[in-house]
Amino acid sequence: MVNPILLIAVPLAFAFSIPLFGLISKRAGRFIPPVAMLFNLVLSIILIPDVLESPVSVFLSGFPPPFGINLYVGPLGILFSAVIALVGFLVSIYALDYIKEGAEEKYHMLYLALLTGATGVVLTGDIFNLFVFFEILCISSYGLVGYLGNKAGVESAVKYLIQGSVGSAFNLIGIALIYGQFGTLNMADIAANINSVSPNQLFIPLVLFIVGFGIEGAIFPLNAWLPDAHSSAPSTISAVLSGIAIETGVYAIARVTFTIFGASDILLFLVLLGLLTLLAGELSAFSQNNIKRMLAYSSIGQMGLILFALGIGTDYGIAGGLFQFINHALSKALIFLATGYMIYRMGSMEISSLEGIGKKMPVSSLCFTVGAFSLIGLPPFAGFPSKFMIVLSALEKHSNLFIVFIGIVFLGTVIEATYFFKVIQVLYFKGAPAGVPAEKKTEISPAQETIKDRGVITGAPIAALIPMIILALLIILIGVYPKAVDEILNASSIELLDRVKYIQGVLR
Repeated sequence: MVNPILLIAVPLAFAFSIPLFGLISKRAGRFIPPVAMLFNLVLSIILIPDVLESPVSVFLSGFPPPFGINLYVGPLGILFSAVIALVGFLVSIYALDYIKEGAEEKYHMLYLALLTGATGVVLTGDIFNLFVFFEILCISSYGLVGYLGNKAGVESAVKYLIQGSVGSAFNLIGIALIYGQFGTLNMADIAANINSVSPNQLFIPLVLFIVGFGIEGAIFPLNAWLPDAHSSAPSTISAVLSGIAIETGVYAIARVTFTIFGASDILLFLVLLGLLTLLAGELSAFSQNNIKRMLAYSSIGQMGLILFALGIGTDYGIAGGLFQFINHALSKALIFLATGYMIYRMGSMEISSLEGIGKKMPVSSLCFTVGAFSLIGLPPFAGFPSKFMIVLSALEKHSNLFIVFIGIVFLGTVIEATYFFKVIQVLYFKGAPAGVPAEKKTEISPAQETIKDRGVITGAPIAALIPMIILALLIILIGVYPKAVDEILNASSIELLDRVKYIQGVLR
């Protein structure tokens, strides 16, 4: 079996090698991220059957845990690794023509570092390395948000940096408290001894972790950075922030809560926090006129729905939440990529500026519609089975309280459908776009000036259309045949709930 450490080592090595390839050709660096992510995608798919049969624990430097650092490659980790690689690969293909301005070499290095950090977060079995990989992800994100170098981008990156640094400080303090009580940083070893101390001593570290990782996961009220970051960053980075980065934050909350602390007593709190996040995100998205800010708030709402599903605490509910992870990663990445070239051509992020663009950019508009319908939860798209699983798992609680909670989820879905249908109406049923005044331009693109000044609105290039079409087809395929992901979803939910198996798999 291929060593899973390559999932981290290869993209990290490629990231640092980009300047060397730049010595050969100035264009060579842009092809490195697709190659690295394709490698990770293929390797993740190859490892899935082995991991489903028996999780793999990799010992680094030859020292077994709890003394040495280890990777734990179970169904949950390999599922996230595959999704990260898939989205990262397709977005990097899109970026081949989209990213042509600024410090292009540094963009690709930071992009690969972000994906490497995210992969490390979902595979590590050591809580301090969870923090380290999270820092790699966050620091790369700060740089990419401000990549364009304009005032809005730099300001958003600084806001993100400040809030992210607060979250990192909370995580580090939580790790210090845990190490002081248990004398170990291995997650399985901590989990095995968690009952040896008073629950009162665990409360503060758990809260610190939820707050710290909740900032990156855009959980309400810790999500102030996200709308500014999305609206200022290139659309490729918005796709990765929404489809990968914030999901990694929610993954970390789930891993800490279920695997390390086994904190079943706070599941109702997670449900309530998820519902609050859902409503806050959807209501905020409804009031937006800037399409990228609307999509950013929509992502906050989606994270709330996933947190609600995880808080249900049953294997079926968690499987539904993980299904929604997949749906959101694919759908939101697709929507951001589709809107990227709409903004690129029109020079504005205002929804009103996109009137009638469905006739000029039919493929991009159709892909946007597929992603939107999937997020709403319409059949035959991936969002339908994922939301159905979440609602059914809530009904299985046989509680009047959860009936009320389901009503709140439906309310959030109605709000979500309203603002997405409003955008679709603008795309297809309003007048044809005639361009926007120069002062309304909001996204810097190298070819934007010449294309718009000629008065011509062209479609996205082939390098952008291919990943969008693949994402749209995957969303439809999974929606029509959800059994394709059933086995790994069920195994992943069992991994989160079965702490004993996790402990035995690492400390055997």
